[in-house]
Amino acid sequence: MGESFRDLLVWQRSVQMTLAIYRCTSEFPDSERFGLTSQLRRASVSVASNIAEGYGRSTRGKYVQFLGHARGSVCEVETQLVIADALGFASDRSGKEAAGLCEECGRMLVAM
Repeated sequence: MGESFRDLLVWQRSVQMTLAIYRCTSEFPDSERFGLTSQLRRASVSVASNIAEGYGRSTRGKYVQFLGHARGSVCEVETQLVIADALGFASDRSGKEAAGLCEECGRMLVAM
């Protein structure tokens, strides 16, 4: 492993995913501020946060456990993006960018 969680490509991508989620949800209706907007943002932040927290733990087992939490949050984001897309909340461009980064993070976490 590198010197910091910041060196992990999966952490870097998960931060990019979170930024894409924030851009995407900024297009959602105001009525969703406390619904899908909030849920998506919190779940996406959780991915990078769990990777970083796991990296900072003292044992490999704890690290793997937190990677599992990150993977669960990726699945949560993916599900919520499907719902948001079905409701027509985001533009095709921003929704596809967020979904693509979400899928990439999920694949990377599974590979770890």
